Amino acid sequence: MKKLIYLIVIIFLLPVLSGCENFLDTKSYTTKDENSFPVNEKDANQMLVGVYAILNVENAQAINGYLLISELASDDRFGGGGENDKSFQAISHLMRADVNQFDGFWKDRYTGISRATSAISALSTMPEGDLKNQKIGEAKVLRAYFYFDLVQIFGDIPLILELPTEVEQAKQSPPQAPAEDVFKAIATDLWSAYSTMPAVKFGASNMPVSGTVTKWAAAGLLARVYLFYTGFYGKTSMPMTDGELTNAQVVAALEDCINNSGHALMPDFRSLWPYSNKITKKDYPFAADAPDWAEGKNNPEPIFYIQMNAKGDWGTTVGYSNSAALFFGIRDQSTNYKNLFPMGQGWGAGPVNSNLWYAWPANDPRRQASIYNQAVEATGYTWGNDSQMEETGMWEKKIVATTAYGKGGDPNALYKSFWSDPAFGNLAGDDFQLGHGSSLIVLRFADILLMHSELTKTVTGINKVRARANASIKGGSDLAPVAAYSDQALRDERRWEFAFEGLRWGDIRRWGIAGDALNNIYGVEIRDRGVITTMKPVGPGVKARYEATKGFFNKPQTQLDLANGALQQNPGWGSEAVFNGLNQ
Repeated sequence: MKKLIYLIVIIFLLPVLSGCENFLDTKSYTTKDENSFPVNEKDANQMLVGVYAILNVENAQAINGYLLISELASDDRFGGGGENDKSFQAISHLMRADVNQFDGFWKDRYTGISRATSAISALSTMPEGDLKNQKIGEAKVLRAYFYFDLVQIFGDIPLILELPTEVEQAKQSPPQAPAEDVFKAIATDLWSAYSTMPAVKFGASNMPVSGTVTKWAAAGLLARVYLFYTGFYGKTSMPMTDGELTNAQVVAALEDCINNSGHALMPDFRSLWPYSNKITKKDYPFAADAPDWAEGKNNPEPIFYIQMNAKGDWGTTVGYSNSAALFFGIRDQSTNYKNLFPMGQGWGAGPVNSNLWYAWPANDPRRQASIYNQAVEATGYTWGNDSQMEETGMWEKKIVATTAYGKGGDPNALYKSFWSDPAFGNLAGDDFQLGHGSSLIVLRFADILLMHSELTKTVTGINKVRARANASIKGGSDLAPVAAYSDQALRDERRWEFAFEGLRWGDIRRWGIAGDALNNIYGVEIRDRGVITTMKPVGPGVKARYEATKGFFNKPQTQLDLANGALQQNPGWGSEAVFNGLNQ
């Protein structure tokens, strides 16, 4: 069978899983077969470009991204937004505003999975060697990444590991597979990629281009998946196609990354985040003494990240901007735009639960490095702009619209996005809704260290991360090292280090504390349309909703209809889950 059939028949698979979206939007390979393609690095990259593109597509509309869903669902954020932003608020209350609210999420990931599967097949006939191992490894890691997103959000899902070879076969809806089988496939892909991909150090002359998946990304994702699976499902090992994945194997992979990857912690925590960029920080006292914000090859800490484009547009004809920064921006700053510098304007999703601020030790410099508290930093703030809901006066700083002074050469004129400064691409129009080009970090070295501590029950990784936090403030702080390992110390450290990076939701689920953690959101002071009130249960409340759903969301009705009985809806998503707004 010519490999060409895999590149064509996949077109017929997509309507079954994701409607009628055109799948092959990359270069046509219809004149190539296994005798001529792929044979070299250029060919291999052509095969993979469409797989990587899905990482951008899914984040160009943040509501389709795991980051936004997991952040709004966690105990450290509220839904927020305006009065009619029911999708944000529904996720936060573990309810649904629409039966198809996750249809884009589903489509994007199955498109990525299909492309990755096609690439794995096509790349298998390349000449043996490091290039082949690297490229197949990239495709396997990306397929595992897409599946991990899906299985965390939906549980039992269709599992497709081989492409159909006949059109009629492609038209059949794939059956729903138990989550156990999906995790087995994920572990198999990640272990295979880690075991075969070449070990290239960060900073080496032959280092892959920025944003490319590496052996070290495979190791880190392997540990993340292993911790979620064994924790959430109460297991001591993880199945693979051949044998099982053990704690010892995962620890060894992490130690390989720690000792041999060349990745390391950035000296200053603040320089991980865009507000420390060289244009903004000179006018922002909190970050003025921080090293310049570093991205890509200048930053050894991110191991796997999604590169975004500062010149994106809604039609994605130019590039893919980071819309999460827009979603998490402060809603309608028309009356106090400069008073909240460097926080940019946005749609107001995900206001920070103020309980997090008060639970976070005040001597930890990561608190102010991660949370913008208007009571501490703003020179003035007007509550209730644009009918803002669940407003706390606190926003995250890591992945958010960020402004800068100097527009038009006027030091007192403010760019809506620092990316509009000539130093960052001179984005035409300075549109607050576009031009947020900051990369999204999926995995960074601090997580490698903390996962190693968790798996080995040791404090070495914890204390390295705490020592970096201490070094992030001029003259240091008094954040003491942890004397002995405990689960609580590890959990606290992950909460402080990774706040707002999309990890909290998975952590509280795998630790078995999600119901109680979520229940603690009630009684927190908020403002709805500027009126002081408190967070109250909507419907049965989040703890009851979590117990009913185990944290899995509703599968899109469109996909259930297309599957014609091959898919089943998750428990807890009947009429009792309907969200009619915060006034219900």
